[in-house]
Amino acid sequence: ASRRKIAVFMSFVLMMVIVMGTLMYVIEGPESGYTSIPVSIYWAITTVTTVGFGDITPKTDLGRLITSMM
Repeated sequence: ASRRKIAVFMSFVLMMVIVMGTLMYVIEGPESGYTSIPVSIYWAITTVTTVGFGDITPKTDLGRLITSMM
């Protein structure tokens, strides 16, 4: 009975991770450790799941603001 709700939630999380990862790649760039969009998506996944290994962190104020909103 909950399959549809779970699918909608997972779709939302997947879209958010892709959009935020791509946005952080554009804002931060390779000099901050975001060397590609897949690496940025990895960062977004670890941030959303509150694992946050600390291997990639935003350096700009705009990047930190976006991270705080995530």
